This record gives sequence, structure tokens and C-alpha cells, in this order.
Amino acid sequence: MEAVQEGREMFMQPHSERRPEAPQKKRSRKARRRRTEQQKKFLRQNSWLILLAVLVLVALILFICVITGGREEPQQTEETLKKAPYEKAYLCAPSPSVSYFDEDLEPAGTAVRGSEVTYTTDSTRKKDGVTYYMTYLDSLKFGYVSEENLTDDPDDVVQETSVFVRTPQNLRAGPDSVELGGLLTKGTELKVVGYDYMTDGIVHLYQVTNGEETGYISGEYTASTQEAAMEVYDRFGVYMIHAGRADRYGGGDGESLDYYPRQKASFEDNVMPERVYALYLTCDPEVLSNIDAYIEYAKSTKINAFVVNIMDGTSIGYDSEVFRKYSPTADQFANNTQEEYKTCIQKIKDAGFYVIGRLTTFNDSFFVSDHPEYAISDAAGDPLYIAGSYWPSAFCRYVWEYKVELAKEAVRLFGFNEIQFDYVRFPDGTYDYEASGNIDYRNEYDETKAQAIQRFLMYACDELHDCGVYVSADVFGETSGSYVTAYGQYWPAISNVVDVISGMPYPDHFAQNGSYRPWEHPYETMLDWAKNAAKRQSETPSPAIVRTWIQAYDAIRPPYNTYGTEEVEGQIRALQEAGLDGGFMAWNAMCSLTKLETLKPAFDALPD
Repeated sequence: MEAVQEGREMFMQPHSERRPEAPQKKRSRKARRRRTEQQKKFLRQNSWLILLAVLVLVALILFICVITGGREEPQQTEETLKKAPYEKAYLCAPSPSVSYFDEDLEPAGTAVRGSEVTYTTDSTRKKDGVTYYMTYLDSLKFGYVSEENLTDDPDDVVQETSVFVRTPQNLRAGPDSVELGGLLTKGTELKVVGYDYMTDGIVHLYQVTNGEETGYISGEYTASTQEAAMEVYDRFGVYMIHAGRADRYGGGDGESLDYYPRQKASFEDNVMPERVYALYLTCDPEVLSNIDAYIEYAKSTKINAFVVNIMDGTSIGYDSEVFRKYSPTADQFANNTQEEYKTCIQKIKDAGFYVIGRLTTFNDSFFVSDHPEYAISDAAGDPLYIAGSYWPSAFCRYVWEYKVELAKEAVRLFGFNEIQFDYVRFPDGTYDYEASGNIDYRNEYDETKAQAIQRFLMYACDELHDCGVYVSADVFGETSGSYVTAYGQYWPAISNVVDVISGMPYPDHFAQNGSYRPWEHPYETMLDWAKNAAKRQSETPSPAIVRTWIQAYDAIRPPYNTYGTEEVEGQIRALQEAGLDGGFMAWNAMCSLTKLETLKPAFDALPD
């Protein structure tokens, strides 16, 4: 019985333990009903607050969508690139820029060809059978790009098959070579083989072939169609100004020259002073051995630059590999060793001065003695001695190569900031030879003199700008006139190409007019010249800086006027009044410190 009773107690125990729960459950149900009634009452009383909160939340969501651009795809990360169907590519096109489009395939902007991008195959559009992919540049979505403008080959981004010659140029043998091939005439079609590099999608040099030669041509001188190539630049009537200037003096006309605007050089690591005030120095040992004195003099004034001869006719600055290759005779007459010359230039640079290397171009008796085959000659083939020198022909490309290679070597060895080409012209005083037919200019391509001079300077600028230096050209004072000179200098055409143009309007070089002697009136003479030069500047689309040679020596014509502070200051003031404020270079062929001392007040009072 004990066992039975014990078992009954064990069975009954759960019931006795659950009995108290029944009232607790009842109380909980009442509490829940009470809470529910309270919540309903709260909702009825505060419904407007709830609605307001919902509206604020919706507005917040909309604002976030707007500022994020409503992107359908997340920004690219390495993780998303692994998960999503993204492909790397390069923008390609037959022009410097590539168009991209919005979701409706309406034009939305352009991007630079050659840019590395990614695109997704998950977001595409189609139009006229062409697929457009959503594309990312620098991890940012920018628009839909045609499949035709995407390539996985970086060497395939330039898709021009042909270009057309816009202005006549000689083929270049290679990007790093001064060697020139044949002349390409305006409108010639060239098949594109390759290119060297691009800047902002613009090709620097195209590698091309005309079916006979393969070489390089600057993209600046090409057009995409033959029609565009055959056009002439006549914005604002520029071309028509020059078209009316015919060949009256044998130097060529103004019509056949190039007036397309050129981007002037600017180098971050080679800053040209806003105004260059320069002294001239020969490369003679007695001058360069006294370089410290010239530097100290310049420091005591506002002079901030020097023009130093690389070569001047028969005066050679230093021994050189280029001289030995092109003109061994010149090398034999070097005035200084390379180290001696380098020491002088380095002293000038270390003192903080801007340094210009000057070289005579088409006046070179040494070169003619080595290469009479490139000289201006008589009908029998013998070199002509004209105006005190023998002259290599400016039509001959081998002469171009020599002078540009010499300039590049000088930049490489000595660090010149600028290269100045003097005697960049044909000789004056050839009228009688031409009238009699007893002269041979060796004009291989049947060019005018003015064409040869402008094209040489284009070539020189292309080569030297790649070296990070500026290019200047010296021109006769006569070039301020509105005509092409007999020796091929035409101010608007030259100014349009080079970085700096330097007239040489020495007052004692102007002809006497009756009893009026221009050299006795340096201020008036310079002002008249400068006003004419300013007119020529207005006739060219991309004019060079005007930095003028001034007379810093006593007049060489009767009554042999002394040029002191007043005369020099008058020339400088005249240039400024005419708006030619690029500075000046003081010409004193003897480099006389004694003379320079007398001019010091004029150089002290210069504008900053």
C-alpha cells in the first residue's frame, strides 16, 4: 500500500504544482487587453506625429538617392570586380576624344582616348545594332560607350588609318633623329603605321608611309580629311592679309606660308622671365675667361640674362662631336675646350641668370669648305662669296640637320634655356647674281625663300621643344615692313612659329633720308620701327614674344655718335611705349665692360 500510495503521490504532484498558474494567466490576459487599449488610444491621439515621421523617412531616402546619382551598380572595388562581370579596356578612336552617352544614348560628353577604363556587361544599351556599355573611369561611372570605342590592346587606341598633310613637311627618320626624308606636299595622303606617344589624346608623331618612304610627321601638321588639309587658315581674315602680299623682291609671297595657330612652348622646369634683359657675350677666350666680371656687373643692375655664342661665323665656341661629324674644319678652330666652355655657362646659371645659346645658321664658311655641294654657288658650281662669307643654302636639308643637331647637343651638354638662330635667312645682296642667272641656290623642292625659312624654324622648334628649351630667331630690322624680304624673312610667318622673335633695328643700320640721320635719333628711330613691328604682330594668329636687339655701341657712321645712357634708355623706352615689352638684348660686339659701365644707369632703371 505504501508503494501504491507513493505512486499516487508521484502522479498527483504535477497537478498540485500547476494550480497557481491559472489565476496568473488570467491576470496576464487582462494586462495585455489593457496595453492594447492604451496603444490604440495613443495611435488615435498621435496619428499626425506618425504620419510626419513616415514622410521624413521617405524624404531622407529620396535625398540619399539623389546625392548618390541613383546608381544602379555599386562603385568598383576589388571585391565587386571579382563578383561582377567587369572588363578592363582602353578608349580608342580615330580622333583625340571619345564620346559617351546617357541612359537614353543622348550625347553626354567626351573622354580622352587612350584612357584606361572598365566597363560592365550587366548594364548595356543598343542602338542601330551597336552595343553601348556602362563604363567607369578611375572607378567612377561616367556614361555609356560604344563597343567600337573600347579595345583591350593599348597599342590599338589610335585608329586613324590615314592622315593628310596640312602644311608641307619633310618626313622625319625617327622620333629621336634629326635626319629628314623627302618633302610631303599639302594634301598628300599618308597611311598610318604607328605613333610614338600621345598627350591628351593628341598624337605627337605619326609613323606613316607614302608608299615610297616610311617616317614620322608631327600630328600638328596633319588633318583627318583631304578637304580639311587643303584648306587655308583664314579666321578673322588672317590669310587674306598675306594673300595680297606678292613676291616683289624675290623672297617669295605671303600667301604660300603657314598661319595655323601654334601652341607656344612653356616648361615648368625652364621658366622664361617675363621680360628678358640680356647682355651679349662672344665665345672668344678673352671674354669667357673674364666671365666672373660680367656676372658681377649684371648682378649690380637689372640684367637677368646672357646671350652666349655657340658659334658665330668663323668663331667656334668649343670642340664638339657634332662639329667633327658635320664640319671638321669648324672643330679645328674651337676657341675653348668643352670643359672650359661648360664651366663658364655653369657659372652663369649658378648665378641665377637665364642663358641663351646663339648660333649662326646659314652663314658658315667652315661648313662650305667641308661641303661645297650644299653651298649657294655660281652657275659653274663654285661657292659664292657673298656679303663677306660663304653661305650654305637654306634650301638644303642636310644643313638643317647640322644646325639643329648642334643646338640639341649644346642643350644636352650645357643646359641652355633657349636656342637663338641668327642669320636664319638667305644672303642679302644677291640681286645682280639673280638678274644674270649666275647663282644656284640648290633648291631641290622648288620652294620660295620664305617657305624654306619658315619650314626650317618649324623643324627646329619641333626638335628643340622636345628637349625642353625655347627657340628664338633673329631678323633684320627691315622685316617690320609689310612685305616678304628678298632674303626670305617675313615677320608674321616667323613670329607665328618661334617662341621669341628678335628684330635688329640698330639705328645706325637705317639709311639716311636726305639730311636726316636715323642714328642721331635713337628714340624716334626705334619708336617708328617698334610701331611697325607691333602691326606685324597683330597679323599673325599666335605671335611670338618680341625681344629686341638694341644698339649698345657707338654709331659706326658719321658723325659717329656716342651711345651712352640717354641713347640706350631712349631705345628701351620706345619699345615699351609701342607695347613690345618682352625685354631686350644689348648688342656690343666687343663685349666691352668699359662701355657697359657707361650704360649702367639705363640698366638700373628697368621695369621689373
